Amino acid sequence: MKWTYDWLLDYLKTDATAQQVADTLTRIGLEVEDLQSPIAPIAAKIVKCDPHENSDHLHVLQVDDGSGALRQVVCGAPNARVGLISALAIPGCVIDGHEIQSGKLRGVLSDGMMCSGKELGINDDHSGIIELPDDTKIGSPVIETKTVFDAGITPNRPDYLAVRGIARDLSASGIGEYIAPTETEFQAVNGTRKVLIQTEKCPTYKMIEVHNISVCPSENKIASRLRAIGINPKNAPIDATNYICYDMGQPMHCFDADEINGDIIVRSATDGEKFTDLFGNEHSLTENDMVIADASGILALAGVIGGARGSTTNETKNIIIESAYFDPVSVRKSAKRLGLSTDASYRYERGIDPTMTGRAAMYALEIITSQCGGDVVCAYGAGADANPNTVIKYNPEICLKKTGIDIPQDIQRDILVALGYSVDYKSKDWVVVPLPSRVDVQIPETIVADLIRIYGYDKIATSCRHTYGDACPHDTREFDIKHTLASRGLNECRSFGFGNLSIEKLLSDKPNIKIANPITADYDTMRNGLLCGLLTAVSNNEKRGYSNLSLFELGTVFDGDTPRQQHTSVCIVRTGCNSPRHWTGRNRDIDIYDVKADLISLFNGQNFTISSADVPLWAHPYRYGALYQGKKKIAEFGQLHPSVAKKLHIKTNVLIALVEDITNIPRPKYTRNISLSEFQPITRDFAFIVDGDTPAEKLTAVAKSVDNRITDIVVFDAFDLSDGKKSIAFTITIQPTDNMSDVALQELQSSIISSVESKCNAQIRDK
Repeated sequence: MKWTYDWLLDYLKTDATAQQVADTLTRIGLEVEDLQSPIAPIAAKIVKCDPHENSDHLHVLQVDDGSGALRQVVCGAPNARVGLISALAIPGCVIDGHEIQSGKLRGVLSDGMMCSGKELGINDDHSGIIELPDDTKIGSPVIETKTVFDAGITPNRPDYLAVRGIARDLSASGIGEYIAPTETEFQAVNGTRKVLIQTEKCPTYKMIEVHNISVCPSENKIASRLRAIGINPKNAPIDATNYICYDMGQPMHCFDADEINGDIIVRSATDGEKFTDLFGNEHSLTENDMVIADASGILALAGVIGGARGSTTNETKNIIIESAYFDPVSVRKSAKRLGLSTDASYRYERGIDPTMTGRAAMYALEIITSQCGGDVVCAYGAGADANPNTVIKYNPEICLKKTGIDIPQDIQRDILVALGYSVDYKSKDWVVVPLPSRVDVQIPETIVADLIRIYGYDKIATSCRHTYGDACPHDTREFDIKHTLASRGLNECRSFGFGNLSIEKLLSDKPNIKIANPITADYDTMRNGLLCGLLTAVSNNEKRGYSNLSLFELGTVFDGDTPRQQHTSVCIVRTGCNSPRHWTGRNRDIDIYDVKADLISLFNGQNFTISSADVPLWAHPYRYGALYQGKKKIAEFGQLHPSVAKKLHIKTNVLIALVEDITNIPRPKYTRNISLSEFQPITRDFAFIVDGDTPAEKLTAVAKSVDNRITDIVVFDAFDLSDGKKSIAFTITIQPTDNMSDVALQELQSSIISSVESKCNAQIRDK
């Protein structure tokens, strides 16, 4: 989205500089990617004009630009002569989209360029350089240049695609005062032409027919603003629709009324119906495409692009102004299928204010008739504006619960009013109604997001716990999990909250939540798990030669399409080797025990059992395990199934661990004072014979639960026996709290043996 600083001042009363405005916008959520303050061409007088020795039409000029030193410029204009005052573009100026630079022409240095009226955008004269009056001040700007903002718009903020929407947000931030525009409501005028809506994808369509206009160039204010943001001015009617698209956020179109046969019809195309756009490209349409047509055929692809027939030219005498609301999903699908992306489709796809079609049509009429004259012979409105009238019950206390910031209720109310919300705060639960342009506001959490960005992200506390046990905003389960995994050499991955339906079906049989209006075809669901995003990252990295990866992601996954049908998961992915190649050859391939160890580190010494039953779709059938506490599955780990890896174009073995719900992960227990025992740890080895399907974790968990002085257990040996049994040996570490006698140690060992034998159907191995 681009706009000029002077354009913004139409709707914002402020003394702030352009840089201060840019900084404020970035702070409140609209990232200004570029701020351009172009250098203006200046008046310069030719004091010497010599023929170029290597050309029969070029001249070498010495010009006075007011700097005190003459500047040499090579010029081919036939009217270049001594004494002429013309326009000089010095190096750094941008003329007709090209930056002027010093360089040699036919071997002679040219330190700038003399400009014609067409190159300056003043007129269409390109026969020679522009001739300025003799009393023009040397060195003064010839044309007004405009400071241009260029900002990246996130999909959830379509109101930022209008200069008015940006101005309103800035006023709420306190940098200025919003200037509400004077708008005229749509007024019907009976005429001979009507609009027929034959599809539910177009709730409303406004049409104004104007006769006897004299097409002329736009006034300088509109033309210069359009030119500054990269739109080449055409004529007043076309420029008016382009201008309103950026000013109000309402895409519009202007037809030549004499080219239209009968009434305007909004309908679905027929399969195979042909349409030629205004650039001469032919498209084959389907019944899912919405078109604007007349009795003779298609005039435009609704919400995307106009057609070759019926387009406005400089010879047009009668016009029809179109202002309508089209279904975002329909527009997006048509634009994507045909590979067309226009200013109109970009806005319709994200959702425009459905109530402004009439006001936009009247504004276009005002601009066009003020410059071209004309008489309104018909103004017809079909359908009705679909006012969303979103009503949200909002409790001000939710802001503190969601952000940890206690914004006083009167400040919350003032911010919301400044943003255009209607707020009824007479009861505990406020009734809040957003502007129709804020199609992104549907739930209380969106209101909280608005409050905190205006109140100030910089006011969110950033200090972490200074002493173990002291709470702070970052003292959360999520922070502990991330800290633990990062300490194990894993890198955090952050992906979109969307999934790919085809990949999700490969990984699990969980329900898929499809998106009605996805941003891209690759993200067509709300993700039902984190594995899809991580495997996509693995595939993309492997294509670029990065096969050794240790990644984790902690984020929200969705169980349904209604609020609160979501929970937070954590997923771990390891691939390749455990370290880069080295001359010592000490690196090895990642295996299933690495991701198992990652899980164990998260569960902070809790007891669990392991089962290899109920293997999910993503896992290798013989390299999978799940952690259970009782009958509850708390985590799972395994190797990616080879067939899944092949379909995702992954050649490296992928090891995976995931915890479906992080509430299963315990919070670590911190102690303020950690004191070392004065007694030396004691280690003892045990070996048991158990059934062949008994996991080692069962034995170690039972052994560790015998006494809280047992601090660590490590399995060091396991092998199968001929009778279907197996041997498992492990070392325990005992940390005495007092002077432990041999008798006490023997009693502890006996308790371990007795407990393991009784609970694990085991037998102590005596040799």
